[in-house]
Amino acid sequence: MALAPVLLLAWVPPITCARPHSHVFLLRGLHAGHYLTAPATKRTCIPRRKMETAALPAVELRSGLLQVLRSRRCNPEVSLTVELGKPVTHPMYQGNTILGRSEAMEACPKENIPDFKEKLIEENLYLTTEEGEQGRLPVLILSLRESPRKQRPAIVFLHSSYKCKEWLRPLLEAYASRGYIAVAIDSRYHGERASSTNTYLEALVSAWKKGDTMPFIFDTVWDLIKLGDYLTQREDIDPAKIGITGESLGGMHAWFAAAVDNRYAVVVPIIGVQGFKWAIDHDKWQARVDSIKLVFEEAQIDLGKKEIDTEVVKKVWDRIAPGLDSQFDAPYSVPAIAPRPLLIVNGADDPRCPLAGLETPVARAVEAYKDAGCLEKFQLIAEPGIGHQMTASMVKNASDWFDKFLK
Repeated sequence: MALAPVLLLAWVPPITCARPHSHVFLLRGLHAGHYLTAPATKRTCIPRRKMETAALPAVELRSGLLQVLRSRRCNPEVSLTVELGKPVTHPMYQGNTILGRSEAMEACPKENIPDFKEKLIEENLYLTTEEGEQGRLPVLILSLRESPRKQRPAIVFLHSSYKCKEWLRPLLEAYASRGYIAVAIDSRYHGERASSTNTYLEALVSAWKKGDTMPFIFDTVWDLIKLGDYLTQREDIDPAKIGITGESLGGMHAWFAAAVDNRYAVVVPIIGVQGFKWAIDHDKWQARVDSIKLVFEEAQIDLGKKEIDTEVVKKVWDRIAPGLDSQFDAPYSVPAIAPRPLLIVNGADDPRCPLAGLETPVARAVEAYKDAGCLEKFQLIAEPGIGHQMTASMVKNASDWFDKFLK
């Protein structure tokens, strides 16, 4: 079978798919339906000086991002407290969210365990991550009562925009059935942290007006650092085996949390990784802007513009997520995850996460994993014919990745 060249020295074999391979997609020869991965090679011993030099940008990025995260905390030094909660009977969904079955999540591999519901342990908690109402982090944890292992691997699951942790229950149950401790949270201004169906959008507008919060991605990343503090202290969790994944907004949360906090040992962002500056430079920002358009419309008015343009987009990102389209963007933050196992899963036709915008981040990630001597720990899957949608195969690929590196 012929091999198709991709970025740098990596090669990828074609995968059988419904669509013909004559439709070529981006990334210098990366075709729809291809996996970007590394060839199977013997691990090499990297000189210490080269490893330390390669690690410097990652250390600097973590330090800089942590500084930004701390800059808008009312009091970043609050004690981490745990409060018991109760199951949520009427979850809050926002915007125009259409509820129904999630075939993708329900396709997650699940062990057939007799009396599964009776053996399932559900924990509802609240963690204090900072002062103020949004500093109360709702957490849902599912695990099996009977386990031969004292310490088990854990995975944090993060929901998409306008949904909540309860939406993720099919995934949590599937992973719990396979011996994981499955964890989900409500991101900022979602779920139990929302008071109406417009809370998230109102928070974005407020952040633009006042510049005192970062509801788009970064505030939840702060919560995930505090969640890491809690999970690594639990006696039933192996602190070296904590994974993180999420869909769309949750994929962005997973990506940035792993970039700043290396306790997240295995990382799978789903339809979330994108190049924010690339989108601005190539006039491909519209789909992402449309997902939270209200804040950009407010900025347009405040800036005296006739329409939303690149200047408006840049100013909004700088205000509500400083550095998102510059020093913390994908070309810098994705390689910072190395050498931990990282699987990026996107749709080849996703307008919010254009595949062409990942060319530089992927090239740099390949170099980072290559320098660390573990190319096999990085992979990008671009699913053909798929836009901004999590599919059953994406869920299955994520499951396989976690099983490979956490079990």
